[in-house]
Amino acid sequence: MGQVLGKYRRFLFLQGPHGPFFDRLAGGLAAAGAETWHVAFNRGDEVFWSDRARLIRFDGPQAAWPSTCAALMADRQITDLALYGDTRPHHATAIDAAHAAGLRVHIFEEGYLRPYWVTYERGGANGHSRLMEMEIADLRARLADETVPPVEAPAHWGDMREHILYGALYHWFVLALNRRYPHFQPHRGLTVRREFALYLRRLALLPLHTVERFAATRVIQAGGFPYHLVLLQLAHDASFRHHGPFETMEDFLSLCVEGFACGAPAHHHLVFKAHPLEDGRSPQRSVIARLARRHGIAGRVHYVRGGKLARLLDAASSAVTVNSTAGQQALWRGLPLRALGAAVYAKPELVSPQPLAQFFAAPQRPDAAAYAVFRRFLLETSQVPGGFYSRRGRAQLMRRIVDMVLAPSDPYDARTRPDDAAAQHLRLAQ
Repeated sequence: MGQVLGKYRRFLFLQGPHGPFFDRLAGGLAAAGAETWHVAFNRGDEVFWSDRARLIRFDGPQAAWPSTCAALMADRQITDLALYGDTRPHHATAIDAAHAAGLRVHIFEEGYLRPYWVTYERGGANGHSRLMEMEIADLRARLADETVPPVEAPAHWGDMREHILYGALYHWFVLALNRRYPHFQPHRGLTVRREFALYLRRLALLPLHTVERFAATRVIQAGGFPYHLVLLQLAHDASFRHHGPFETMEDFLSLCVEGFACGAPAHHHLVFKAHPLEDGRSPQRSVIARLARRHGIAGRVHYVRGGKLARLLDAASSAVTVNSTAGQQALWRGLPLRALGAAVYAKPELVSPQPLAQFFAAPQRPDAAAYAVFRRFLLETSQVPGGFYSRRGRAQLMRRIVDMVLAPSDPYDARTRPDDAAAQHLRLAQ
């Protein structure tokens, strides 16, 4: 008889990535002997969960969630809490309750290294990650006895179309079939109808945006001028809102344009690169144009919609962001990087502390050897090959993620245990 790895483990799943990943993960855990439950806060949460006998519908007001959550954990003798992101109000409440009860908390996020990886951590992610407290010297010591060949950063988004499609489906289910959840309130501040319309608009305009992006990129590539790249994030992104110093996206854009106008050499240009999932809810383009005119640099400022980042990064002089994971692609290339918010990679050896005007004038480069250590540590611990949204990505992710979730140590502690096997590395086709 094989060992029953998940015996006596009872998992409570909250909201996951759009689509069937959490259902697949629950199936894998159940096959390993664990018991799995899922709380649905709306019809979109419910529709992709296949085990109706273990579906819990929370249809009460938000004020009732803390007591309901604590009661669920106690009544079902939950040992583990699993969720996607840790800043949504009902997720933050559940994490507090789980910590108080001594439960393991499993956090899934988009990859700190994208697009062929996802992030799996325990306790917290992004600005709440244990990585925030770890120094490069500590990471280097943990990896001192190993030699692992580097894995190149892929140059394209892994499953963007599937990501957009599942987002549209999720919001359609909430919009059209949500009568059972009368108290549901979206955590992003927009109505479900508006969210659904934005996803549909994004899908419909993909061909037009592709042409527009190609033209804008060609102007930059053919211009023959030095340029600095601003890596934009979604205005509703949790890292931007909860782990950055800015009240609004316009505050960040204003600081970038002003710093560039004051410090950059007169022949340099500034390129704003939009997030691949930018859907137009934030008027970034018009705000940037207005700010550029105000500072007299309209002819030196460019805006590029989503798409591939590698082509722009390859020729850039530096990069600026709040705390985008795309900052790691700049570090991997050895580009100077200014991160203005809390980020897992914001170590003194990696990001510049310079004021923006000074940074644009003479940016400090990162320590390449230190970043190699940081990146290798991520690949050995919390970065899991695969993706949430495409069938192929989920299949690759499932090969490792069930064992990681059931492991006694969290990914970062595992590197201090001599009996833990080394992580499997993604090998890219040559």
